[in-house]
Amino acid sequence: MNNDFSKAMAFRHACKVFDEDKTISDEQMHFILEAGRQSPSFFGMEGWKFLVITNEALKVKLRPDCWNQVQITSCSHLVVILAAIENVKPSSGVPLKRFARRPLSDEQKVAYIELYTNHLSKTLSTDENIYHWTSKQTYIALANMMTAAAYIGIDSCPIEGFEKEKVEETLGLDRSKWQVSVIVPFGYRLNEQSSQLRVLFDEVVEFID
Repeated sequence: MNNDFSKAMAFRHACKVFDEDKTISDEQMHFILEAGRQSPSFFGMEGWKFLVITNEALKVKLRPDCWNQVQITSCSHLVVILAAIENVKPSSGVPLKRFARRPLSDEQKVAYIELYTNHLSKTLSTDENIYHWTSKQTYIALANMMTAAAYIGIDSCPIEGFEKEKVEETLGLDRSKWQVSVIVPFGYRLNEQSSQLRVLFDEVVEFID
C-alpha cells in the first residue's frame, strides 16, 4: 500500500545536519506540536511538556550538554520533551482534574482516583519511578511529532545523547516537577539522505492465530 503516510515514514530519518538558512513556519511547527499534544497517554494523564527553543544563544549553551551534536545548533526549532513528576501524583490534584474532564459522577471520579493510586502504588512511590513511567510515555508523543513533521517534508532527529542533569540545570528546571526525557531538533536536511536500512518485515512481525 502506497499512501501519504507510507511516504512520510519512508521520508523520515535521523537528520544529522540541518540547513541553518531554512526556518520552519509557525503554522508548520504548530501542526507538529499538535500531533504531540493529541497523543495518547496512560490513564490520560498527558504527563509531558514541550519546550520549543528558537533562541540561538540558548542552543549554543545547550550544545556542550548534548555531546556537542551539530543538530542542536543547526536546527530551526529545538524541542526538549519533559516528563512530568509532580503532576501525576494524586496529591497534586492534577489526576483528579484529568478524570473530571470526563462525564463522570463524583463517585466514579473517586473510584478512578482509587484505581489509579492503587494500580500505580509502586510507580508513584518515588520520583525516580515516576520519571521512568512518564518518560516512557513521552516517546509516543515524540514518534507522532516526528511522523507529522515528515508528513509535511520537515526533518527531525531524536536525541538521547545528552547529559540529563546538565541540560536540566541549563534550562533552570525544577526537577521535582519536570525532568528531561528526550530532545528532538526539527528543520530541513542539508544533504540528501541514503535509503533507510531496516530489518525485513517477516523478521520483526509474527502473527499468532
